[in-house]
Amino acid sequence: MAEHTSSSITIEAAPADVMGVIADFARYPEWTGEVKEAEVLETDEAGRAEKVRLLLDAGAIKDDHTLAYTWTGGNEVSWTLVKSQMLRSLDGSYRLAAVGGGDRTEVTYQLTVDVKIPMLGMIKRKAEKVIIDRALAGLKKRVESGV
Repeated sequence: MAEHTSSSITIEAAPADVMGVIADFARYPEWTGEVKEAEVLETDEAGRAEKVRLLLDAGAIKDDHTLAYTWTGGNEVSWTLVKSQMLRSLDGSYRLAAVGGGDRTEVTYQLTVDVKIPMLGMIKRKAEKVIIDRALAGLKKRVESGV
């Protein structure tokens, strides 16, 4: 089993509000930094994204990839790589848990990345940590700003 990187953050908002921002792929370029374009290719019967194309520019890593999303209830979404130019795999999830009576949310982001070019495991874990930390900080700022 591949190693993964995980981190959590508490956001001052209800889980439904946090998931609303996570599920709004069209607005990812406004708050994620690395995502320059996001296009929902397929949706499920509830209107949630099932397949999303993302154009990523993270400095040394530039990629056009497609992810397949699986929604578990209202508090978890996971994804897996469908196709990519640079990545061999990209699996991750957001898990949300209500805290403080439900007006705050603990968000846990888990990520496993494997690139097509040779890279030391330690460097991959560091890259995953940077991606996770930036994503969680951006998500917290976006949700708490109420935009």
